[in-house]
Order: sequence, then C-alpha cells, then structure tokens
Amino acid sequence: MSVLIFLDQADGHIKKNSFEAACYGAKVAELTGTTAEGIVFGNVNDDLAALGNYGLKKIHAIKNPELNNLDAEVFTKIIADTAEQTGAGIIVFSNNMNGKSIAPRLSARMKAGLVSGAISLPDLSNGFVVKKNVFSGKAFANVSIKTDKKIISLNANAYKVTKVEGSAEVVEHTVTIPAIKVKVTAVNKVIGEVPLSEADLVISGGRGLKSGENWHLITDLAKELGAATACSRAVADADWRPHHEHVGQTGLTISPNMYFAVGISGAIQHLAGVNRSKVIVVINTDPEAPFFKAADYGIVGDAFVVMPKIIEAVKKLKASGHV
Repeated sequence: MSVLIFLDQADGHIKKNSFEAACYGAKVAELTGTTAEGIVFGNVNDDLAALGNYGLKKIHAIKNPELNNLDAEVFTKIIADTAEQTGAGIIVFSNNMNGKSIAPRLSARMKAGLVSGAISLPDLSNGFVVKKNVFSGKAFANVSIKTDKKIISLNANAYKVTKVEGSAEVVEHTVTIPAIKVKVTAVNKVIGEVPLSEADLVISGGRGLKSGENWHLITDLAKELGAATACSRAVADADWRPHHEHVGQTGLTISPNMYFAVGISGAIQHLAGVNRSKVIVVINTDPEAPFFKAADYGIVGDAFVVMPKIIEAVKKLKASGHV
C-alpha cells in the first residue's frame, strides 16, 4: 500500500499548500511503512521530479490539458482509479477549496473514512486517529478512521514544510475522461497581490479605521512587509474593500503565520475565520475588545497614531537590513 497526495496547481505551478500536504503525506507513509506518491492534473511548468525533495517517490502526472481547471467529479474518478491501480490506502489533500470539493466525493466513491481539517499526524498507537479542529477552531476532536481506505485533508499551516534530498520518478498518464461538465469561460484575476489563502502574513482592518480613505494605513504596512491585506465583514459591506478580502465565518478562513488586526473588535464571527493563525497581533482603542483575549500581542491605542510609527519602524529596519 502507498500514500497518495493530491498536488493542487494553478497557472502551471504547484500551490504552496500542496508542499505542506506532500511533506505530511510523506511522513504518514514513513509512519505506516510505505511510500508516498503524488498526483497532479493538467499542464505543470514546475520540475515535478524535484518534488522528491518533499519526500515523494513517484508523481502521477495526468497531462490532459482540459484538466487544467477543476472538475470535481472527473478528478474524483481519476484519483479513485489511480488509487486502485497503485494500491494507495491513504489519500491526502490540502483542506482548500479544491480539496473540499474532491475529498468528500472520493470518500463516498471509495467508501473511505474522511477527516477534514487535520492539524497533526495520525496517532497509530491505538488504531488510526487523526486530530482536527471543531467548532470553528474553539476545540479539538480526535477522530478514529476504521475503514480500510482513509482520506485526510490537511489544514493550511498545520504541518511544517521540510525539504530532504531526493528526486521523484515522474510517470505521465493520458487518460480517457468523461465529458467535462465544468467549462471556464473567463478568469478575472487580482493582479499584484498576495493571495490570502497562501499568505504567511496578513494585515487586516476593521471599522476602527473610520473610512476607506484611511485604508492606506493597512496597504502601506502590507507593502513594506510583502503581506496580504484583509478586512472585517463590516468593511466589505461598506464597500471600503472588495468582498474577496473579507475574512471570518461568512468570508474566508485563513491560517497565516501572523494575523495583524487593526481596528477590529474581534467578534466571534470574525475570530472563526482567523483563529488558526499562529500569531495574532491586535491594535484597538478599546482595552475590553474581545480580540485581546485571543491575541498573542496587543496594543491599546489609536491606530492613527500607532500605525504610522510601526510603518516608519519597519522602513528603518529594512534600510538597516534587519527585515
């Protein structure tokens, strides 16, 4: 048996989350005494053999160009067929939009137990138990998978990427696929910004900034740090910022290394989207703001006074070569 890892790609490049899934899957293979293999769809410009540096021994490249864009039903069928042909007993996904579209379908098709949103390696001391977040990250659950086939989708930033020396064997497949039901007619991209879903550092603002005219405090710091920008729902609803930047229970769920919140009270709906961040920094004038209870670092102060000082300090650190 082997561990099969779904490698997500966009515009011909493997996504950041897939490197995490690859390292995670390789470690699961090590724990279970088997090997790790990857599967990727469409045209990929990256050196697939170099994925051996993340612990993968073989890459199954499904090169059909019509598979550059996700069709969850087609991807599910091909992954299931590949798993059967290779004897894969465990299949690993990133818990992103594509993983969430494919993993449940694959679970039903293969009659495989599924844990979505895993945050650690499986515990093999008493069966096969996987830890995950529940209740919007406010608690944990240890889920036992008792089926022969097992599927895990890994939360972003839940597992450290560690490179090793290695080269993967690349096996190209051209498969017969059913009629594609999803047709992409246009792609509208946000140019020149760090994608929120893959950002290590996020600078976010709320109603405390008082108007969209003051948003330069967020973008100026983000520019200096190479960070993505985000906002609360109230900001998006007020049209200060586009809705694709809205994070929270009704927006995007993110898990950067650092989430920097300016003028956001930290209501439970907002926390549900960001509480998987490794470090949370909060600036707010209200010392009783709920966000301070979740923060690792906090500044009680006026953003219009504090933010210019932070931006200036970052510029000085960059000039001295310390950032």
